[in-house]
Amino acid sequence: MSLRVDLVEGSRIALKSLASHRLRTALTTVGIGIGVATLLAILGITQGLDSSFEKQLAGLGSNSLYVQKDPWIVMGDWWRYRGRRNLTWAHYQAVRAQCVRCEAVSASISQRGDVDFLDRALSLVELQGVTPEELSVGAWTVTAGRFITDADDLNRTKVVVIGADVADALFPDGAQPLGASIRVAGRPFTVVGVLGRKGRLLDQSQDLTVLLPFHAMSALFPRRWSLAIGVQVKSSDEVAAAEDELVGLLRRVRQTPPGADDDFTINKPEMLSSTYQQLTGALYGVAVGIGFITLLVGGIGIMNIMLVSVRERTREIGIRRALGATKRTIITQFVLEATLVSAVGGAIGTLVGLGGARLVSLVTPLAATVRPGTVFFGIGFAALVGLVFGIWPAARAANLDPVEALRDE
Repeated sequence: MSLRVDLVEGSRIALKSLASHRLRTALTTVGIGIGVATLLAILGITQGLDSSFEKQLAGLGSNSLYVQKDPWIVMGDWWRYRGRRNLTWAHYQAVRAQCVRCEAVSASISQRGDVDFLDRALSLVELQGVTPEELSVGAWTVTAGRFITDADDLNRTKVVVIGADVADALFPDGAQPLGASIRVAGRPFTVVGVLGRKGRLLDQSQDLTVLLPFHAMSALFPRRWSLAIGVQVKSSDEVAAAEDELVGLLRRVRQTPPGADDDFTINKPEMLSSTYQQLTGALYGVAVGIGFITLLVGGIGIMNIMLVSVRERTREIGIRRALGATKRTIITQFVLEATLVSAVGGAIGTLVGLGGARLVSLVTPLAATVRPGTVFFGIGFAALVGLVFGIWPAARAANLDPVEALRDE
């Protein structure tokens, strides 16, 4: 009961004290608000980048593995992969026929090239020769028309399915791409489908792409290709087992000597995720550290203001102690005062910080995400800072000698 009285009375006195020193309260609130705004803006942007990257990874296909000659990301030891043999059509057929845990298996080859239609042209478009299974392995969607069929591939039909960015660039203002004849590397191809938008992955557009039948692509660019064999596993629980199965199968088909290293790589989205964490982890740490330092400075400002307040109200504290106020009552009053200032600053800083993060996402390529938990974290953490930095001034006020405090002028 007495604690509740202390809290109610302490809050009333704290609010009255803050109201009587408006300028000091405002400056202290601004100090803690800047710290919270900095921290929350950084958190909003980092959370947004993480969410955006997760969505981009989903565009590579659910439960998908990609068998290729080289790994997606090479960290300095590129020489290890120079002598590797190409992955061939025979390897693709073996995986397709023998892999038990594979629900779908696709083959693809790719290179950059030019695409044009009438007076509009695009350079450095990702041209991919694919088999029909690429639709499910690569998690593609078709928003108009159809995908490449087995008949297209068998007959080397000159048809293409174009990405969303290619469709927007070559067919602006709502023009109909289906049935149009575009030129791919100088050769005419008929558009039979338009792909759904995937977005960017590691700052590379996945929608600036044109898909051709595999054998039509081979005829268009005749050379010795190394295939990418895409595999969609039946369930996420079987991904590890499917990876082991593929390693054994390919070593047998490629006649890799016992004890020799694999002369192929099984790439998976988790590899990109790990690299992303390595590249951004240190940067995020530094950014969040700056936010915490700014918040620490705001906390020190609260402590300084509270010490000044204790000094100015020494006589008041002496009178209250003489009238029977306990040390707990005095501590509660000053801790509440510090916490209230900090919480208000935290609320303002949270709004400013998340608003700033959202503004950054609108005017730059950086993404930002505002999560409800982040809002509560900003206000709660600010209040905690006020509580921590207000304890010492509150304890100092409570430990004043009542007699000496009453003599203070």
